[in-house]
Parts: sequence; structure tokens; C-alpha cells
Amino acid sequence: MRISTIQAFNNGVVGIQRNYADVTRTQEQISTGNRILTPADDPVASVRLLQLEQQQNILSQYDNNLSAANSSLTQEESTLNSVTNILQRVRELTVQAGNGALSQTDRQAIGSELGERENELLSLMNSRNARGEYLFSGFQGKTPPFARNADGSYTYNGDEGSRKLQIASSLELQINDNGQEVFENAINASRLSLSSVPPAPATALSGMLVEDEVAFANFPAAGIQLDFNDPDPLKYTLTTLPLPGVATAGKLNSTTDTLVHFSGAAFYVNGAPPAGTVFTITGPDANPATPPPNKVGILNTIATLRQVLNSAINTPQGGRDVRDAVAAGLTNLDSNLGIVLQARGQVGARLNIIESTQTDNEDVTLINKSVQADLRELDYAEALSRLSSQTVVLEAAQKSYVKVASLNLFNLL
Repeated sequence: MRISTIQAFNNGVVGIQRNYADVTRTQEQISTGNRILTPADDPVASVRLLQLEQQQNILSQYDNNLSAANSSLTQEESTLNSVTNILQRVRELTVQAGNGALSQTDRQAIGSELGERENELLSLMNSRNARGEYLFSGFQGKTPPFARNADGSYTYNGDEGSRKLQIASSLELQINDNGQEVFENAINASRLSLSSVPPAPATALSGMLVEDEVAFANFPAAGIQLDFNDPDPLKYTLTTLPLPGVATAGKLNSTTDTLVHFSGAAFYVNGAPPAGTVFTITGPDANPATPPPNKVGILNTIATLRQVLNSAINTPQGGRDVRDAVAAGLTNLDSNLGIVLQARGQVGARLNIIESTQTDNEDVTLINKSVQADLRELDYAEALSRLSSQTVVLEAAQKSYVKVASLNLFNLL
């Protein structure tokens, strides 16, 4: 076979370039520590590495979301803890206010402290998180959730939504609670309505209260009727509605106000009502807009009690007003406190989810890095041995090229 001079030179150059490229590639692998320098080096491993990097980026975003959720929920838990402590103090003051031996000045002193606690609670309920968003305003993060009205009552201005963050591929975590659910959702113990025929003094019956929610489930839907038609002004008949219902006879105390209990409800008959008076007591209706409200909030519960303590005078009627306000306040405070404690438990459960999810994400991250290392990182012992071999081959190719290039017929003449 005839080989031209130019072909011999070209073959030698191509061989040297190929061997030099192998040495250069191995040197680059050693300097970077990576086995795969381009996707062409290992297409299957390159695709797998790309998938792992994408998954790692998603995990990094989940970690950021977990940190934000942990910050928000930790602050909410701290706020609810403070609210709980204040409510417990308010309850102590309410019990103290129920002492009939207190003077008007004593009650007003309690009312003053209740006012301070009320302001403190308002500030806590309008707390902001690290991003400047109100914790308890639902989706309305820029709107203060609670505002005091001119008459001393309070209005919730947020919505009933709850913000969420995705912390795993199929898990979204609620990172806040709206104030309507936490602070305005207690069942109002004073949700009973009263009417009388003929109209009786407003003070004849008072302190209508649902004292046992379980027993109240059997309270007649149409209400009950209290008749004072007996010749004895102390005797009455309590009848379930609609008529004819089940009638029960009773008798009032002759010297003190009479506390009547029926099917989870309780009320006071103050003195002896006028003969022939018929009272009707009905339960709550389905329309929350009609008084009395079916739900009551913490701030309005305290404000109502405070106003009574500040205004009640040292008279029998003033004592009744305080008695009724304390009874309703205690029941509603206990209901509100129970809801706040339940919310704290839910926040704690979410914080536990964050902790376990962070641990899971860290484990997955470690596994991903281990797999990435197996796919990408270089085996230095093998690479150094390969570099040595490739260097020998390159040197041999260079020497053989020089030897072939020096062949010339003119040297033989």
C-alpha cells in the first residue's frame, strides 16, 4: 500500500492531537474534581444530575418557606400565650368583682384594671409579623384586624381566610389564624331573648344565661313560657312551647331573687312580677345579625363587664346588674379562653409539622448530595493512573512522529 508523505504527516498530527486531547481532558477532570465535564461524557448521569439539582432547588425553596412559617407561627404562639395569661388575670378580676361586699369604688377599681387589660389585649390582637403583616387579619395582612368603636365596642375588620405556604411537594401549612376564628368565635351565653305580655318592668327577669351547652341542646325550639296567674304571687308555671306543652309548677323565694334552671338555661326572677304577667324566653335564631348575637368576642365581653362595673351604683338593682354581668362574663370568658387554648394547640401541632418536615428535607438533601457525588465526582486514583498512561502514549506518539518525519530518501544518497 502506498502512503504519501502528506498522509503520513497528517496521521501523525491527528494521533498527537487525539492523545493530547485525552491528556488535557484528564487533567481538567483532576483539577475540577468532576468526572463529567460535558453532557456528552455521560448522557444518562447528566440527566440524572440535572433532575437532582432541580429537586435540590425545590427543597431550598421549601426550606425558605419552612423558615418563614416557623417565624410566623412562633410569633403567633407567643402572642396567644400572652393573651392566655391576660385572660386568666381578667377571669380572676371578674370573680373578684362578683363579691357582693364590694363597694362602688372597689368595683370601679376593678373596672380600671380591666380597661388596662383590654387595651393590652387590643394591642396583642393587632400584632404584626416580621414582614409587617397583621397576624390575625386573615388575608387582609395590611388591615388592622380589630378597631374600637365610639361606643366602646369592638369590630373585626379582617376576613376569615388563613394564609398558607407550601412546605413539601404535597403539603401546604397554615401559617396564621384569623381573629374571627380565634377571638370572636365563642358561643354567647347570653343569647336568650325575653318578651312579656302585658309588658313588665325590664328588671323583672334578668341574667338569662345558657349555663350548660349540652343540656341546652334539648331546650324547646319555640322557647318556654313563664306564667304568674296564680293567686299566690310567688307561684308560677313554666310551660314548654308551643302550647300545649309540658307544664312545671314552681315557687319564688320570698326574700331573695329566685334563680330558675331549665334545660341548660338559667335566669333570675327578681322579686314577684305583676299578677297575670306571661314571660316568653326563646333561644337564639339563625340570623346572627339580630340581637342578641350568637357569638361573642373577647374584647366585647370585657368591655361590657367593665362598663357595668364602672356604672353600677350601690343599690339592689345595681347589685343585680353586676351579678348578671359577672355571670355572663365568666361564662363567655371561659368559652373564649378555651378557643384560644385550642388555637395554641393547633399552632403547636403546626410547629411540630415544621420540625419533622425540616428533618425530612435535610435527610433528602443529604441523600441527593450523596447521589450527586457518586455520579459527578472523580475517582482520583483511577484518573491519576489514566493520566500516567495517556502521558506515556502521548510521548510515544510525539517521538514516533519525529522519527517518521525525519525519514527522507535524500539521506540515503
